Amino acid sequence: MEMNLITLVEQFHDEERDRAYLESLRWPDGLKCPRCGSSKTSRAMKNGNNYNCDVCRYQFTVTAGTIFHDSHLPLRKWFLAVYLMIESKKGISANQLKRSLKVSYKTAWYLCHRIRKAMEEAKGQPQLDGTAEVDETFVGGKYDRRRKRGPWEKQAVLGMIARHGRLEVKPVRSTGNKVLVPIVEDRVNKDATVITDEWAAYKTLDEEYRHEVVNHKAEEWVRGEAHTNTIENAWSLFKRSIIGSFHQISSKHVEAYLDEFEWRFNNRNNPHLFRDTIIRLLNSPKLEFKEFIADSAS
Repeated sequence: MEMNLITLVEQFHDEERDRAYLESLRWPDGLKCPRCGSSKTSRAMKNGNNYNCDVCRYQFTVTAGTIFHDSHLPLRKWFLAVYLMIESKKGISANQLKRSLKVSYKTAWYLCHRIRKAMEEAKGQPQLDGTAEVDETFVGGKYDRRRKRGPWEKQAVLGMIARHGRLEVKPVRSTGNKVLVPIVEDRVNKDATVITDEWAAYKTLDEEYRHEVVNHKAEEWVRGEAHTNTIENAWSLFKRSIIGSFHQISSKHVEAYLDEFEWRFNNRNNPHLFRDTIIRLLNSPKLEFKEFIADSAS
């Protein structure tokens, strides 16, 4: 079912019903023990939300071992947070979530990062094929026009997108040839056409791919089918989310923000995005607050 805010509020207002929804997603083929996988389970007498495994004697709930684990926040607030994050094209800040859900900033910040963690793309995705646009950019921090290396310089990020296909973004330690090219070779099929700008680091892609270059310095933006407009439009959207919603992001957490953006961008036409995001949360291991602590957060 396609989710909207009205449906969400009407459907998820009762904790028991919310747990039943999680159970239907986590165990679509029937209740199973998360420790041993046995289907021989029984409901605990003292707490109706708890189950006992009749084989390994493990006591568990639907949230055991998941991102939801040990959270005292009502599930309806979790669901609202997920919906607001996936439906906000430019993202939503922890401060805005704090006001919307009436929780503390610490709770909202931790909640955002736990949801982002679940949005990490699974390993082993197919390579990009067809026509792939590749471009690097810099995000976060304060930009030093003299390009001196220092703690306030922006984070380098590489983006690759298949035309009419999937986007992949990741932070990189530099924008040099020895960093960018191996990533492209790993993630883009050798039969693909790769399109980049004139940045010298991409020059050796000629040896492995059909490589088209658009010379932005010469004010060349499109030459037939050769352009990098798709990836640049993605960068523009991501940077507007920083300016408009997050204002600043720390280097430690830039990958988490990229994961959120990538998940939302790649599922922009998915009518079941809310359900699929909740499933990701159920399949992601629990994480402690100390793992997210940084000097600066947004």
